[in-house]
Formats: sequence, C-alpha cells, structure tokens
Amino acid sequence: MQICFASHNENKVKELNEIMPDGFKIIGLDEMGIKEEIAETGDTLEENSRIKARYIFDQYKTPVVSDDSGLLVNALNGEPGVYSARYAGQKKDADDNMDLLLKKLSGESDRSAAFQTIVTYIDDTGNEHQFKGEIKGSILTQKRGANGFGYDPIFQPDGFEESFAELSSEVKNRISHRAKAVQKLLEHLHQAND
Repeated sequence: MQICFASHNENKVKELNEIMPDGFKIIGLDEMGIKEEIAETGDTLEENSRIKARYIFDQYKTPVVSDDSGLLVNALNGEPGVYSARYAGQKKDADDNMDLLLKKLSGESDRSAAFQTIVTYIDDTGNEHQFKGEIKGSILTQKRGANGFGYDPIFQPDGFEESFAELSSEVKNRISHRAKAVQKLLEHLHQAND
C-alpha cells in the first residue's frame, strides 16, 4: 500500500519508511512531483498536521498522511513547541535551533522535555483521523551523536544514556514519538481493513 506523505522533508520520509512494516511505502511530495510548500499557520501541532493533510487531500483527492512534531521543554513553558522547526528563524536550520535552545537553557537545572508527534490520516472518503505519539526525556548540555536529524543530538530519551542521535535508527524508530504515532495509525488501518 502506497501512502502519500504531505512533506518535502526527506529525513521524515526516510524515517517513516523505516518504521512502516513490509507492504507499506511512504511517498513524499517531492517523489510525487508536488512542489507546493504548505504553510504551517496553526497554533498547535494538531492544527499544522491537519492543515498539511487537508491541503493535499483537497488538491489531489488521494489518501494522505501528514505529521507535525515538536519539542516541548518544561523550563521554557513548552517552547519551542509548534515552532520547533523554525525556532531560530525561517531558514529552519537545525544547528541554529539547537544552539538557541541550549543558550536559553544555560544554567537551568530542569532540563525535562518531551517530543510529540501528531499524525493526521485522511482516507479516500475524506474522513480524518489523528494519532499522537510522545516520548519523555531531557535536554543535554551539548550536542552528541551524528544520526537522526533536528534536535536528536540534544534529546536524551528517559531510560537511555544516549541521545537520539547516538542511537541506531532501529532503536530510535522503535521508541520515538513518531514511531508511537505511526503505530497507532497502523492499528487504525488494520482495524479499518478487517
């Protein structure tokens, strides 16, 4: 089963294809030849995920999956949250985002945080379903590791000594916020097909 993924982010497309079981293939917007950038104008992860999925469904009438993810840091009242990708500016530079976050947390003892993903699925009839995944952890004082993308080098999931960027993709894709949301989507798809 091929599913359109409403994103130009090749890292997310790759990660989702690694998470999905055999029989499922995620096709990103670039691979589909869709060039439009979908403005993330929502105030919540749920809204942004919905906006992206609804735009693709309305334009192309195809079942679609989208996601929006955010890092929520307790000491910063949930920042960067919905603005995670563009925390340090519109160019969406991961290193700049991490540097700004580490600067804001300098000297802060409470480094607890959570990664959240909201996956939106719109089926071929236009019915919309949302699934949430979350993993708790803490923000490290410096970047560690070379795997993954985004905030992975500074996020250490609870129960692990490694940052997301130090974990193998197999381990990360089993425990991550995105994996948890996708697992809920897969359960929905299996139930819908029974």
